Amino acid sequence: MPKSTLYQLNSLKADWQQQLSQAITDPLELLNLLDLDATDFPLIQQASESFQLKLPRAYVDKIEPGNPDDPLLKQVMATAAELDTDENYCADPVGDLQSMPVPGLLHKYHGRVLLITTGACAIHCRYCFRRHFPYSDNHSAKNQWQESITYIDQNTDVSEVILSGGDPLILSDSKLQQLIDQLNSIDHVTTLRIHSRIPVTLPSRITDQLITTLTSSNLQICMVIHANHSNEIGDEEQTALRHLNQAGITLLNQSVLLRGVNDCSVILSNLSHRLFESKVLPYYLHMLDPVQGASHFRVNEKQAVKLLKDLRNKLPGYLVPCLVKETAGEKSKLPLFEL
Repeated sequence: MPKSTLYQLNSLKADWQQQLSQAITDPLELLNLLDLDATDFPLIQQASESFQLKLPRAYVDKIEPGNPDDPLLKQVMATAAELDTDENYCADPVGDLQSMPVPGLLHKYHGRVLLITTGACAIHCRYCFRRHFPYSDNHSAKNQWQESITYIDQNTDVSEVILSGGDPLILSDSKLQQLIDQLNSIDHVTTLRIHSRIPVTLPSRITDQLITTLTSSNLQICMVIHANHSNEIGDEEQTALRHLNQAGITLLNQSVLLRGVNDCSVILSNLSHRLFESKVLPYYLHMLDPVQGASHFRVNEKQAVKLLKDLRNKLPGYLVPCLVKETAGEKSKLPLFEL
């Protein structure tokens, strides 16, 4: 990558690893920072014990103080509702563990595989479909990727490798480089897709060195970010996204439809416009995966389809995400269409 196309992003804020080490993990500290009354959030400590609260302080800056219904707060704040059980919700809602030929590698769909690169994230989203995933036994880096690389090399129909987690951009540049080099050496692998929430939760991670690392191979690079609300994309996040785009990385967005967060066509329309301003195209709008602890975020399919119809009436076609749900055992994500 020519030096002239690199950007000095490191000065935007403190070092990303320092920011990560200072992430908020105590619900009471978060409430105090946002001037919220703890009595309005019963059992938050208990809920955080089963799935730890975690968010960078820069993300807190985007949450409106004094507003318990802030859409960003709802995504990250532990709540008593997570302690409720629902027989229709489970620990492995999309059948990850059934689709793992070697530890940390998922092979669900034709032509592509997904690597669980790490169990770590910059932020813990309360609706996360892998909030119960046994990462200690099932991430591909345990043996320096070797089992996964061997499997990919032996399966010549695999042309695309997806890095997921956790969040793959939590890995150091050197570890990412090592993995990319190994994938680049496999002739039938042509595309590397990276699923990451970091560009909108820890944008200081998008450094010159990271961009150099990601663009150092012959692979086509696609990054699927994850934003659910336009408030998540401030000036710093937009700068980071535009630099990724200018480096030749294709940028797409996937959202999850969440009750009380973005179950409104105006909110979803605003998100699509903000993404496009940031050089990102809307890709998927996911129905909530039925993971235990997240049922309070559920939006029913009838309402979701109506939202999609309203969205089509507000937006040009290229800004309308595809409404999908994932079902364990299916060979693709299933689109939901207007009635």
